[in-house]
Amino acid sequence: MSALNQKTVKNDVIFRGAGLHNGKLATLSIKPSEPNTGIVFKRIDLNNNNLIYPNFENVSNTSLNTTVSNEFGTSVSTIEHLMGALMGLGVDNAIIEIDNEEVPILDGSAKNFIEKITLTGFKVSSAPIKIIKINKKISFQEGRRSISIEPSKLSLDIDFELKYENPVIGNQRNKVNLYEDDLNDIFYSRTFCLYEDIEIIKKNGLAKGGSLDNAVVVKGSEVLNKNNLRNSKEFVNHKILDCMGDLYTSGYRMIASVICSQGGHYLTNQLLRKLFKNKENFSIIEIQERNLPHTLLNRSLLKSIA
Repeated sequence: MSALNQKTVKNDVIFRGAGLHNGKLATLSIKPSEPNTGIVFKRIDLNNNNLIYPNFENVSNTSLNTTVSNEFGTSVSTIEHLMGALMGLGVDNAIIEIDNEEVPILDGSAKNFIEKITLTGFKVSSAPIKIIKINKKISFQEGRRSISIEPSKLSLDIDFELKYENPVIGNQRNKVNLYEDDLNDIFYSRTFCLYEDIEIIKKNGLAKGGSLDNAVVVKGSEVLNKNNLRNSKEFVNHKILDCMGDLYTSGYRMIASVICSQGGHYLTNQLLRKLFKNKENFSIIEIQERNLPHTLLNRSLLKSIA
């Protein structure tokens, strides 16, 4: 077996905590599954119509989180941190059982997901992984916000720019190679908000489970959290984590270069919808050999299955 074979978790990985927006306690269990299952959510508090596939076409809400729903209206919300962790760890297949409609926010980052899944370990199958290769540049823009995806030879690069008038957040930019860089700063970066936005968010029925234990709150030139920031680019790094999770609603890891300015859940989802409208925009490739060469796209190691 190699790193190029599909993998799942070795044993059940269980988390319990409140949802960021609904404030309700939920137990979530990541369970091993067979090759080519993909990621599947299962609402075990419901007896029927309880499977939800986290596919970009099933995204039903992108306001302050990513929510996916099935054709019966059954949904799971705030999936992005968990999906980002699964993508970053290369988990291809898992059944995720949950007894409520929102994924626990835990500490507001992917830290707990990463650490506990890694500690549990992985089961590697004999089935080769499948990866999306981008064939042409696709862009989506809304006002000053924009996102694009274009071909890349070897990697999945995310270049993200964040612009805030707030002096603490300011303008931040970071670029990561998901397959080669140390992603701990990305995984450990927490969701954040401005203090003056909290009242509006709560008036909209959201952030019922929010606190300084699971979100960075910025008031003027001050971070209200006791231990301040976890890294110097925590704000933009968290946006990269969100972007990773939203990109994984494509169903596969990618070979691509993503550039985003002022983006979020909505822009990433719209980009994926535009990308997959035309089969000429992408290929789904299956790795046929055990080792990934540096000349990946220049060797006949890939079998197109698109």
